Amino acid sequence: MSTVERANESQRPAGARSFQDTQLLGASFDHVDLSGARFDRVDLSRSAFRSVDLADVDIRNTALTRVRMRGVELDDVEISGDLQNVRVNGVDIAPLVSAELDRRHPERAKLHPNDADGFREAWSVIEGLWSGTVERARRLEQVDPALLHERVDEEWSFTETLRHLPFATSSWLSRAILGDPSPWHPLELPWDEMPETPGVPRDRTARPTLDEALELRHDRSARVRSHLATLTDEQLAGRTAPLVGAGWPPEGETFAVKDCLDVLINEEWWHRRFAERDLDALEARFDATGSAGHTTTQEE
Repeated sequence: MSTVERANESQRPAGARSFQDTQLLGASFDHVDLSGARFDRVDLSRSAFRSVDLADVDIRNTALTRVRMRGVELDDVEISGDLQNVRVNGVDIAPLVSAELDRRHPERAKLHPNDADGFREAWSVIEGLWSGTVERARRLEQVDPALLHERVDEEWSFTETLRHLPFATSSWLSRAILGDPSPWHPLELPWDEMPETPGVPRDRTARPTLDEALELRHDRSARVRSHLATLTDEQLAGRTAPLVGAGWPPEGETFAVKDCLDVLINEEWWHRRFAERDLDALEARFDATGSAGHTTTQEE
């Protein structure tokens, strides 16, 4: 159990009921106070919410597909995620958000390649962006190495991010494209909600140094660079062979090669943005206090 989960448990009112592995299909809640409740791996699909207060709700890693919201009040709302066909007052805002991100981050224009040369250029852009981010992390490491293991607002620490991106590379390049059934290093980290899968590492207690995490990171990045160096447009237009053995992506699946590489570019760009956001918070706190105070680190 993580620090945050333990804190949530300690804040539960005395006598609070807990439902686990329970079927409540078609249940009706009318004039019920569920404030402060926690929903984890809960199926609320096809539910109806009427006159519901969702103020100060924290929603993470949640599917909102074919959701209809009418007569809602959105005030001080922050949304971070994948937007496709999201209509607000009749306007599809997804293209508008994408265009604004392109304006703020001009490098994004090179991160939607359609040919092999484009992917080579895109990866060069990614590596250049990450070099500056790593330098920021090194400066924090000099203040206190523990800062790089710190989770800001319950998001991954910088070190966890460096462990997750090699997992993405091993999964989508080494396994999906190159056919290695079990390419993962013990330090690689899948996303938190991934079910236990034989052969896939998920050591969430590991605390590698920055250099140890970067050694793995650089190795996986070099594998992408090497693969792209000889990639042809014909290969890019192909499909992967069906996957063999348990792992991620799942056994038997096959993918367009371009889709696999798009996943890598997307993962790299977004996780760097998240890392930069959290480094901002850590640096601001240190600048304000003049000392390396801590909030919470993830513990199991």
